[in-house]
Amino acid sequence: MSEAIPLVEVWRGEMVESRHRGHAVVADAGGEVVAAWGDPAVVVYPRSSCKMLQALPLVESGAGEGLGAERLALACASHIGAAMHVKRVAAWLDDLGLGDADLRCGPQVPSDAAERSRLRAAREAPCQMHNNCSGKHAGFLTLGRHLRAGPEYVEIDHPVQRAARAAFEEMTGETSPAWGIDGCSAPNFACSLAGLATAMARMANPAGLAPARAAAAAALVDAMRAHPLLVAGEGAACSELMAAMDGRVAVKTGAEGVYAAILPGLGLGVALKIEDGATRASECAIAAILARLREIDPRAVAAARRLTPIIPTRRGLPVARIAPAPGFWQGGRPI
Repeated sequence: MSEAIPLVEVWRGEMVESRHRGHAVVADAGGEVVAAWGDPAVVVYPRSSCKMLQALPLVESGAGEGLGAERLALACASHIGAAMHVKRVAAWLDDLGLGDADLRCGPQVPSDAAERSRLRAAREAPCQMHNNCSGKHAGFLTLGRHLRAGPEYVEIDHPVQRAARAAFEEMTGETSPAWGIDGCSAPNFACSLAGLATAMARMANPAGLAPARAAAAAALVDAMRAHPLLVAGEGAACSELMAAMDGRVAVKTGAEGVYAAILPGLGLGVALKIEDGATRASECAIAAILARLREIDPRAVAAARRLTPIIPTRRGLPVARIAPAPGFWQGGRPI
C-alpha cells in the first residue's frame, strides 16, 4: 500500500507553510489505471462526487422519462441553494404531487448570498429545498414513486437505495466494503479510489455498458455539461471549471476533499482524495489534473483561481499562494 503524497502546498514568503497530502487516479473504462499518485487502492467515501452514479437507476428504470436535462443536472447537483435551484426543485416536487415535507435531506442555510439575504428580509427559515442535495432527493422520490415504494427512501434497505447500491457496485466493479450516512441522510457507499475513477470512465465511455445504462450515463453526463450552473452555482468550482472547458468535461466535488471528473473526449475518469478533507486542496488538485490532461488551459481565469489561488491579507495584499506540489505537478505515472 502506497502512502499519501503531497499534492498541494501553501506558500507564505519563502517557505512552505502547509502541505495537503492525498491520492489521485486516472483510469479508463476497462479499469486500467492510466496515471496515479499515492495509493489507487485506498478506500474512500465518494460523498457527493458520485451523485451521477446514484442517479443512474432514476434514468435507466424509465422513472426519469420526460424529466429533461435541467432536472437530470439537478439530480447530480450539489447546488448553492440559489433561487434558480430552489424554484426548479419546487416545480419538480409539485409535478409529483409532493412538497418540501416529503424530502428527507434536511434544511440547509443556502450558500447563495442573494437567497440568504432574501430569507433574512422575509424572516423565513431555510427549507429542505435549499439543501445542496435536494435535486438528488427529488430524483430519489421520483424513482420511489416509479417503484411504488414507501416514503422513507433514505433507509438502507429501501428499494431506491438498493438500486443505487447495485448501480454503484456495478460501475465501480467492486463490492462496497462499507457504507455510512452522508450529510443529507442518504447512504454513501465506499469504494477504492481506482474504482471511483473507473466508474467515472464508464460514464465517459459507456459503450461497454448495457444499452439502458449506457443511455442513462450519456444523458446524465450531457445534462451536467449543458447546465453547469445547476450542478453547483455562480462562483462554485464545479460550475466554473465546466464552463471554462466549454462542456467537454463534467466535474463533481464531494465533501472531505473528494473530486471526480468525467472526460468523454478521452474516455477517462478521474478521482482524488485529500487526506485532511480540505476543499482548497481538492479544487487545486483537480484543476492540476485537468491541465495535465490538456482539458483546461491553466491560464484560464477559472483554472487559475483554483490551480494557483492567491491568499490575501485583510487589506487585500497578496501574501501567500496555493499551488500543486512539484512531485504531483511533474510526477506520478506519465499521462
